[in-house]
Amino acid sequence: MFNHSDTLHVLNENLPLTEKLDQIHQTVRERWTFIDRIAVTIYDHKTDFLKTYLHSSGGDSPLVRYQSKLENAPSLKEIIQQRQPRVVNDLSVFSSGRKVHTQRISAQGYAASYTMPMYVNDVFFGFIFFNSYQKNVFNKESLHYFDLMGHLISLLVINEQTSMRTLLATVKTAHDMTHHRDTETGTHIDRMSRYARLIAVHIAENYDLSDEFIENVFLFSPLHDIGKIAISDTILHKPGKLDEQERAIMQTHARKGREIIDSMLRDHGLDSFENINILRNIAEYHHEAPNGSGYPHGLSGSEIPLEARIISVADVFDALTSKRPYKEAWSNDEAFVLLQRLAGEKLDRDCVEALMANRKAVEEIQQEFAEDPIG
Repeated sequence: MFNHSDTLHVLNENLPLTEKLDQIHQTVRERWTFIDRIAVTIYDHKTDFLKTYLHSSGGDSPLVRYQSKLENAPSLKEIIQQRQPRVVNDLSVFSSGRKVHTQRISAQGYAASYTMPMYVNDVFFGFIFFNSYQKNVFNKESLHYFDLMGHLISLLVINEQTSMRTLLATVKTAHDMTHHRDTETGTHIDRMSRYARLIAVHIAENYDLSDEFIENVFLFSPLHDIGKIAISDTILHKPGKLDEQERAIMQTHARKGREIIDSMLRDHGLDSFENINILRNIAEYHHEAPNGSGYPHGLSGSEIPLEARIISVADVFDALTSKRPYKEAWSNDEAFVLLQRLAGEKLDRDCVEALMANRKAVEEIQQEFAEDPIG
């Protein structure tokens, strides 16, 4: 009665999506040995960027930690316009393509591909790619199977992403209702989360960071100061300098942020998600300092989770370069000078250098998510 073994039982376990995708890939290859790569990209509607997210490619990784405007990928854009998956049994038809992603896939030697678009409530979400080193391998029989596997992968990705985004939206709404006069604007969140992604991508090779980790840092960064919900407006919006007692109360927002997030995760049934500690660490540790002078625990150096070190630099830089009722915006040059001075003491040196190395991208983010002079 119990002789059959479920080949995909791992999907029920508390594992990162990358490991689940690897298991699906292994299962696919038991029947279709020519599938050498399965990859997932997700789409950012605010910026039109298509970003690498997951892949199962064995030792081959031709396209990781990469993003490109969808408008710069006309062949992929056509898939969305047609609302149909695409089969290419000979990828040499794209051999003259000049885009980085086209050249890397070609250089890796992939010869055929099946590309399926993902949708959530009829809204485009990203792509799933099945690649092979062999030509002319996709036929009616195999495509029927890949349709099923593609939708399974899509459901896994969308379930995790939408659950997280629902949580983020819920907490943001509570934050906005509690502190509707908060000086940290929506564009601040947009900018700093993208600065965080820039930093994470830049240091990814040295720290062996996956696309999944990078996307989670980007996704969770808006909740870094959620603990301020528990701080009174008289302290949060005090125009002058805080006194010692007020500063001590303000500093409790890091610990309280962790408590709020733990409570929200339990309420949403998300506390067992594999990568959820990234969110907890961002909220609790983003005010720790490499020299041990930060709060709430006085951690130092590598004791501070990397995600918190990334967020700290992104947050400080945007605070410096943004206009507030109590200060004018600093120039990027002025902000970078201070960041360099703080590097290794108050801020992580690698993260500071990563942000400064991406000045052009920083300026593009600032232009795209500029403060509303009216609001």
